[in-house]
Amino acid sequence: MAPKEKSELSFEQALDKLEKLVGRMEEGDVGLSELLEKYEEGSRHLRACESRLKEAEMKIEKLRASRDGPELDEFEPERD
Repeated sequence: MAPKEKSELSFEQALDKLEKLVGRMEEGDVGLSELLEKYEEGSRHLRACESRLKEAEMKIEKLRASRDGPELDEFEPERD
């Protein structure tokens, strides 16, 4: 079975992989070449997490707007 593409990972899966990579890198016994590979992989997982979070924020805002209607700022008349 082939591993999932990064774009197919859920937020939780990408975050778990990212946490494991960071832990491995922080151990300090990783060579420079492997460290760079892990950094690149971690960057991909981080972008995937950020993307999933942004999608969730946009969905929440859309749901909130449709439920509450447009939010209007309270009007404060200028005083002389």
